[in-house]
Amino acid sequence: MRIVIAGGHGQIALRLERLLAARGHEAAGIIRAPGQAEDLREAGAEPVVLDLESASVEEVAEVLKGADAAVFAAGAGGGSGAARKETVDKGAAILFADAAERAGVRRHLVVSSVGADPDHPGDEVFDAYLRAKGAADAYVRSRSGLDWTILRPGALTDDPGTGLVRLTESTVRGSVPRDDVAAVLAELVETPGTAGLTLGLISGTVPVAEATEVAAGGR
Repeated sequence: MRIVIAGGHGQIALRLERLLAARGHEAAGIIRAPGQAEDLREAGAEPVVLDLESASVEEVAEVLKGADAAVFAAGAGGGSGAARKETVDKGAAILFADAAERAGVRRHLVVSSVGADPDHPGDEVFDAYLRAKGAADAYVRSRSGLDWTILRPGALTDDPGTGLVRLTESTVRGSVPRDDVAAVLAELVETPGTAGLTLGLISGTVPVAEATEVAAGGR
């Protein structure tokens, strides 16, 4: 499979690229800074330089053409303000979904966040982040041309992954290593039965592959 990842230099994305390459998939990561390209190559991915805050739908669709799946793992980052939550976490996610539809790439994964809600109250930057993520999630869910799965991990840590998670359609609170988020994404790419699901993810007691199979419900 060819999988195109938005936010290809992110901490989760680089982990995912390594996993996909190890599984024999062809991964491509969209990055904004050319200086990040070598990191992607070392992870086994093809770097594609494109700024999702200024690119057109046509430009992104051209990158997605021929892909089997698209993964939105981009984010404005912890040091950014509310304005960039709108342009990246919301705007770029919507652009990427539109481009996937235009390119005919049905399988679409989104890395969101626990608590994402377009109506989330509050005036802090994190509140704006949750509103942006929630609005983007709602938009993706509305696209009939996408077989989407939205993943909402809890608080992210850099602890080594355990391979044991709790993956559920219920809202869950807790933390999860980025290693395990990437492992779940790698399974979701290969599990079309999870299309149409919004899944919460935290550390747990179930192996990643089994948890993903259970979430798919045998569909």
